[in-house]
Amino acid sequence: MFITDAIRTGLPPHIAQVIAGHANINTTMGYNAVYPTETIEAHRAFISRRRSLRPAEEYRTPTDAEWEDFLGHFERRKLSVGTCARAYGTACIHEHACVRCSLLRPDPAQRSRLVEIRDNLLDRIAEAELEGWLGEIEGLRISLAGAESKIDQIDSAPGVTIDLGMPRKAAQPAQREGAGSLRQSRDDQQ
Repeated sequence: MFITDAIRTGLPPHIAQVIAGHANINTTMGYNAVYPTETIEAHRAFISRRRSLRPAEEYRTPTDAEWEDFLGHFERRKLSVGTCARAYGTACIHEHACVRCSLLRPDPAQRSRLVEIRDNLLDRIAEAELEGWLGEIEGLRISLAGAESKIDQIDSAPGVTIDLGMPRKAAQPAQREGAGSLRQSRDDQQ
């Protein structure tokens, strides 16, 4: 009760630890009884303090247009080769050239599509080299590196299932020839 009362009235736990003679702070905190109502009250006080420091605008109800925009962001995250992890309200820095973007999380089911994209990029680079389109080559090589990176990301991902094998019954030791069961030896003695 002393530890609980001391900490509740403001004594820092590490000082209560020294007073109680505990070598470990976890021992002291084990004696500190925290009740659910205290936890809820502390959380509400924390939220009230936080809200008093923030602008009131942040806590208003969003308009229908704002809410639709928010929901639309999550609908637009699904892409042909995976999912975009870009945060709400941020612009796409790659101008939707997603294969270049580190925020694209590739879908393993779309690996063959990424291979097609990579092969197409290789063909386009060969054509650009043949035609002498140096500016085109540079951009295509960046996209090619991105496509290869996404394929590697899929290939290096750990498998979902792990075969732990089937449990087997331990083999019974073979009985020595001439040795019978315990019951049989008793029967033989009688």
